[in-house]
Amino acid sequence: MQIYRYLTGEDDSAFCHKVTKALSEGWELYGSPSYTFDPAEKKMKCGQAVTRIVADQPYNPDKKLIDYR
Repeated sequence: MQIYRYLTGEDDSAFCHKVTKALSEGWELYGSPSYTFDPAEKKMKCGQAVTRIVADQPYNPDKKLIDYR
């Protein structure tokens, strides 16, 4: 089964660390990153989709995606 997460955050080193942590946990980049201006906060925001293949198992929407193995 393939699982999907969309990581978001302010355009800063914390966002880069969030993506790097996901990659170190076996997630893979999926598609191109997004980059947009948030006029309410007057800050740039980033987003990056990541996916991971896990053992076939029933999908449970109450289960945290990071708990799938």
